[in-house]
Amino acid sequence: MMDHNISHIMGLRQGVVVLLLLQGGSAYKLVCYFTNWSQDRQEPGKFTPENVDPFLCSHLIYSFASIENNKVIIKDKNEVMLYQTINSLKTKNPKLKILLSIGGYLFGSKGFHPMVDSSTSRLEFVNSVILFLRSHNFDGLDVSWIYPDQKENTHFTLLIHELAEAFQKDFTKSTKERLLLTAGVSAGRQMIDNSYQVEKLAKDLDFINLLSFDFHGSWEKPLITGHNSPLSKGWQDRGPSSYYNVEYAVGYWIHKGMPSEKVVMGIPTYGHSFTLASAETTVGAPASGPGAAGPITESSGFLAYYEICQFLKGAKITRLQDQQVPYAVKGNQWVGYDDVESMETKVRFLKNLNLGGAMIWSIDMDDFTGKSCNQGPYPLVQAVKRSLGSL
Repeated sequence: MMDHNISHIMGLRQGVVVLLLLQGGSAYKLVCYFTNWSQDRQEPGKFTPENVDPFLCSHLIYSFASIENNKVIIKDKNEVMLYQTINSLKTKNPKLKILLSIGGYLFGSKGFHPMVDSSTSRLEFVNSVILFLRSHNFDGLDVSWIYPDQKENTHFTLLIHELAEAFQKDFTKSTKERLLLTAGVSAGRQMIDNSYQVEKLAKDLDFINLLSFDFHGSWEKPLITGHNSPLSKGWQDRGPSSYYNVEYAVGYWIHKGMPSEKVVMGIPTYGHSFTLASAETTVGAPASGPGAAGPITESSGFLAYYEICQFLKGAKITRLQDQQVPYAVKGNQWVGYDDVESMETKVRFLKNLNLGGAMIWSIDMDDFTGKSCNQGPYPLVQAVKRSLGSL
């Protein structure tokens, strides 16, 4: 009799554990952006939605939609193809969530005006969003307003709040799951203070995608080398530059009131490059300008991981012990980037803090073909996925 009871209790225990797992109590999110301009690159950088592995990430975010006449629109030359691909990805992996991101760097703040300026135009937009997401089988909206300034932060809060309320209403009368609502947000301390009413946002957003990269680049004055996405503060960092790292940004969002499980930490698959101005090659060495453009991404001061792998041939690689990330130097070119090892370190960090998971910007800049780095397809995203454990 005794044995039966024990096995019954064990059975209940296992049931509870399974239930917790089903509720996602322990599963981390792997949120992956992919961009609609990557299809215009030449091989091996040409990335179409068909390149997406449906089992790679837990959440995919298509970037970027925009706004016209207070309505959400996608300007994509393969629009029909995109919707077909989304449906086929979800058929292959029914657990996959696919969100639509609106905004982006070029869209800026001005793209959200005049839509956000009045409650009528916001309502029109919110209604168009629900219709659009539902009719194209998206699972949610990511608002990448980069970045609201101090005058706009109430508009931003209102927009998020009205979307959240409408998504809740839509859910009560729909047979489908509730649409997700997320935001791509700044990692800069001053921007966080100016742009976000964090406690209000925390109530309305499912999670934030923290853009914890672009901490240093060729826009800085005086122009010196610095890493795109250092995990920790460097020993030379004084004053404001001691805020320019992932660890500080994550801690600051949590300090301001965002629950740690709603913070999804961004990890880049690209690096920022500089042209050195002297024989000095360390972090903080003088630079004369951005690094030479990569053969595929064709933007000065910027290299995708598949370009970095080529650059590394014959380059001198240094791992920064204080910042826990690598940089490489070849001739007068300097690039700070993330590799498999720094990805693993960053994931250990986010797991220790019980964050919501990791975000990748973007899967189309990883070596998705596996041809450039000889580490198999998606070496960086796969490293993050392995380190996160079950998604």
